[in-house]
Amino acid sequence: MLTSVDRLLFVRQVPIFKELRDDFLVRLASIMDELSFPTNHTIFTEGQEGRSLYVVVSGRVSVHIGNQEIVQLEQGTCFGEMSLFDAEPRSASVTTLAPCECLVLTQQQLYEAIDETPGIAVNIIRLLSRRIRELNQKMNTMKGQQIMQPPPPPAYRTAKRR
Repeated sequence: MLTSVDRLLFVRQVPIFKELRDDFLVRLASIMDELSFPTNHTIFTEGQEGRSLYVVVSGRVSVHIGNQEIVQLEQGTCFGEMSLFDAEPRSASVTTLAPCECLVLTQQQLYEAIDETPGIAVNIIRLLSRRIRELNQKMNTMKGQQIMQPPPPPAYRTAKRR
């Protein structure tokens, strides 16, 4: 468990919270719950309803769709943020790769925080935009690799001789 001071120092370094005032960070850090997960624990699954954002305090998680890993996230990164803003089911699953400590911020807590400090909404929009750009770049790279691969050799048929 993090002390109040450690929690504040940690939350201050999380990208979506970096530009927030200290008085807001103190409040935000104090309302977030801290959860512990063992290795190979599914935190949530694709399609599940979600109303919370998680921040990795320690450990590592895999964000995946089925068996296809999208990304691994470590200390200071967050996941689940999309579910805070829409009523759609989770778009991916998240499973721990090591014992993991996370801070959790619920939709209700976030909305109350945004009412007090609208800057947090701008930071989250920036984070989501950055993730979309990274996924677009990844997809473009994958498309480029497919185009650059040589075509398979033609299949030759041997004619039967009579």
